[in-house]
Amino acid sequence: MTIETLGVVGAGTMGNGIAQIAAVSGLKVVLVDVTDAALPKGVTAMTASLERLVAKDKLDATTRDAALRIETSTDYQRLAVADLVVEAATENLDLKIRILKQIESVVRPDAIIASNTSSISITALGATLADPSRFIGMHFFNPVPLLPLVEIIRGLQTSAATAKIVRELTVRLDKSPIGVKNSPGFVVNRILVPMINEAFFLLAEGVATAEEIDEEMRLGAYHPIGPLALANLIGLDVLLSVTDVFLRDFGDSIKPHRNASEP
Repeated sequence: MTIETLGVVGAGTMGNGIAQIAAVSGLKVVLVDVTDAALPKGVTAMTASLERLVAKDKLDATTRDAALRIETSTDYQRLAVADLVVEAATENLDLKIRILKQIESVVRPDAIIASNTSSISITALGATLADPSRFIGMHFFNPVPLLPLVEIIRGLQTSAATAKIVRELTVRLDKSPIGVKNSPGFVVNRILVPMINEAFFLLAEGVATAEEIDEEMRLGAYHPIGPLALANLIGLDVLLSVTDVFLRDFGDSIKPHRNASEP
């Protein structure tokens, strides 16, 4: 099967980024969110991102205009035309399960369903669906239009055919697919999030200021951005969700740093 129409559920940072690169690659895109307010915000973010690419001569105006002709809706039924739908909601297990079941209820039997989860088990999510063989993880990275990596995660039930189609699509999106085993946090976040978490402990202990911590990692570890600045880019809510997954699955070996005012 060739993917020609891509559905995206969630018009936030990750969702509108995925919609953008799909539209720029020439796919038809249907962007769905539960609220009318979220959709124009997502399109506005896409427009600004595309304008920056045009200003830097990395995209021509014709492609920009074509990419902005995506369909937006609050109606899941609009996903019925999609060959593949990517769930890009916040990192919450119950929410993702609810959305994935809604997607499965409206798409064709041969359509592929993917999750952009950054830490939750693809096997566990797939087990909630009637046909987990067509379910897979596609973990994009923020900012989606700029970062080339997509982690491709097969659950125990994911078919080889599904994985092959998704890999081919990822290359078509001008991204680099790397297959990883289904494990909490997969590869990048398994390494990255504990490092960021440790930076918060250093800050709380007064070992160094936020600026000093970031500067040390830039100068001493050749990082282009410090861990605390990166945390702000990723989103503290996302990082806490990922570290909570680690705490649940790995135990106290990775314990999230929490504000003293939090439970």
